Amino acid sequence: MSKEKAIYICENCSFESPKWLGQCPECLKWNSFVETLSRVTSSNNSKLGKNFNTPASVIALNAIKSKETARTSTKLAEFDRVLGGGFVQGQVVLLSGEPGIGKSTVLLQVASLFENSVIYVCGEESPEQVRLRALRLGISGQNIQLVNETDVDKILLTLNTLSKKTIALIIVDSIQTLTTLDLTGGSGSVGQVRECAQRLISYVKAVGVPLVLVGHITKDGTIAGPKVLEHMVDTLLYIDGDNDHFFRFLRTSKNRFGPVSEVGIFEMAEGGLKEVLNPSDIFLEERLKSAPGSCVTVIMEGYRPILFEVQALTSRSNFGYPKRTSSGFNANRLSVLVAVLEKRCNLQLSDQDVYVNVAGGIKVNEYSCDLAVCLAIYSSVTGKVINPKIAAFGEVGLSGEVRKVPFMEARVKEAKKLGFSKIISPLEVRSVKNALDLAFSKE
Repeated sequence: MSKEKAIYICENCSFESPKWLGQCPECLKWNSFVETLSRVTSSNNSKLGKNFNTPASVIALNAIKSKETARTSTKLAEFDRVLGGGFVQGQVVLLSGEPGIGKSTVLLQVASLFENSVIYVCGEESPEQVRLRALRLGISGQNIQLVNETDVDKILLTLNTLSKKTIALIIVDSIQTLTTLDLTGGSGSVGQVRECAQRLISYVKAVGVPLVLVGHITKDGTIAGPKVLEHMVDTLLYIDGDNDHFFRFLRTSKNRFGPVSEVGIFEMAEGGLKEVLNPSDIFLEERLKSAPGSCVTVIMEGYRPILFEVQALTSRSNFGYPKRTSSGFNANRLSVLVAVLEKRCNLQLSDQDVYVNVAGGIKVNEYSCDLAVCLAIYSSVTGKVINPKIAAFGEVGLSGEVRKVPFMEARVKEAKKLGFSKIISPLEVRSVKNALDLAFSKE
């Protein structure tokens, strides 16, 4: 026989203690002990038992028959994109994002699109609040069953009373609200989050029902709770966006059943999150084609090329130290590009304030739009307008060279598809100076 007891383990060095300690006596780290459950095995089932000498089975890799993974579509194309085509039986998804970004909204929309029952564990909100959101989104909710409970053991007991064949999806909003009486820590503590998640994951893996866990994030943008929670799940999704814009980006950084680094794009509307199937058209529809300081570039969101506008504005500085300000673009990278333009292209910027903005609220995390930023700054300083049929991308080095970036053919294809006839890329130019000559030539 075996039973469980609560112990405390140092997350830094795995030192075990029967009680909580402020400082670990092994690694001397403070506040590192986490309450967890330890299974105690009786002597009858010890290593000296009858199964101790039974070897594990060994299977050759090429002897395993591969089979196609069956998926259940959410009927929401952008959500299916980040999942790799839909939910898989027993798949565990962790969805995180800032408060109010749209996590509960998109999950309620997804739940309403299933024909079979969806179990929605509302730990943070009351059933009345969930109902009000459903009415605002125009969702009848006939297939959505609400469970207003935070005790994970009671939740599992409730799930066992339901028919497994009729459950299409289980949603827990959020995992930080659940607790188990086997642990003394409060809701949201590392031990409670880890143990509750493990119990839910063990259940859905056994019955073959997909599970979505909503997770909080910390001030620095990381998922709250134990880091091991990210390793326990099959798929890790993150939804973000700019509070000043209506676009929401659903990204995947881990997926055991599909590609990673995919992104789904939504627009926040009165009726909930609306899919954006062609984001490039939306990001470029308000562009002033005759204004200097504007250049179109192409970035990759996962395997998806997206075109958007980079804007630059320069004005004479009234102080001795010129400003370098950016929105949606790394400020340190902007300072580097300004230095390259001054040194390699003989552009006088030491007395100019430089402002760069990525239109649409997009945050660029790659160097592929370096060249477009340089062209936009040059256009603003000189007052020359860039041909509206030009799109540019490429990384800029300190020597003024234009370096290659991934998926160049896909970027060029997408730009030409949207009507851009002249693409300035590492395939066409070798340096920023060459790019400036090509972009502002009279041809």
